[in-house]
Amino acid sequence: MGTPGKVGIVFVSHSARIAAGLVELATQMAPSASLFAAGGTDDGRIGTSFDLVSAGIAEVDSGEGVAVLCDLGSAILTAETAIEFLDDDVRNRVRIVDAPLVEGGVAAAVAAEAGDDLEQVVAAAESARAVAATGAGAEPADAAEERFDRGRGGAASGHARTVTLVNADGLHARPAAELVKLASTFPERVTVNGVDAKSLLAIMSLGLTKGATVEIASDDPEGGRAVEALAALAESGFGEH
Repeated sequence: MGTPGKVGIVFVSHSARIAAGLVELATQMAPSASLFAAGGTDDGRIGTSFDLVSAGIAEVDSGEGVAVLCDLGSAILTAETAIEFLDDDVRNRVRIVDAPLVEGGVAAAVAAEAGDDLEQVVAAAESARAVAATGAGAEPADAAEERFDRGRGGAASGHARTVTLVNADGLHARPAAELVKLASTFPERVTVNGVDAKSLLAIMSLGLTKGATVEIASDDPEGGRAVEALAALAESGFGEH
């Protein structure tokens, strides 16, 4: 089952409400991704369920792989047990991801929506740990200096556009996801105020609100189309303006 050509994601939580809420949240940013809420016990109590996790993997597996995200240690044990009972060919394409459930799950869902493979989806989820540990939303000093040089008219390679955000809530979750999905369709590296335009968590951690100035840039000589496309998306208000 699952969405053809896309990695599936299972949220394993001790709470049915938490798992369902995560699917609801992630669906706002990844409407066609295959997501399953494996929360609570079979009879609705707090805990985890072997049968729910097993059913979730079967439900979202399209043959491209399944990422499983868990909230607490015993949820991981339940997921590991469920995976052990899978057929070999299925087991080999299921991964338990060591990542924060909310941030990692949302990042994984957006990557799956973009058509990334299992390794890329897992890496997107795991990037949540790095963002939390390093504050990846902050613009690196060398990137800031380079932007300053461009502003003074200094020599610059690549392409850049400056856009003012016009949508009411700025780069909140949904428009940030739209930006990341569009950026992921281009092979060139593009940055938004110095952070990777293909990293949902890095983009959201910038905290950009309405009226904020955004520089979309690429040092790749072939990055012009990507920069222009992302700038056009931002100027349009991400469909919200």
